[in-house]
Amino acid sequence: MPVKSTKRLRGEHCINVYITYDLKKRIQALADNYDRTSADMVRALLRIGIPVMEGISEAEEKMLKEYQRLFRKFKKIKYLKEL
Repeated sequence: MPVKSTKRLRGEHCINVYITYDLKKRIQALADNYDRTSADMVRALLRIGIPVMEGISEAEEKMLKEYQRLFRKFKKIKYLKEL
């Protein structure tokens, strides 16, 4: 099957995000510190932040599964002690 190409519209890749003045100041301070534009800094923060958040989500899933496994194990031990 041939792959259908998607037509990209101008501005389709843009995202408008409202942030607090405090966050804007912090981003601007980082940009000034590293001699970059605010837009470059936001792009860099997103590139770094997305993998971090994915890693945190994966770690949370593993933690919950492990907690459930341990809970079941302790529940069985408690049941055996009561017998």
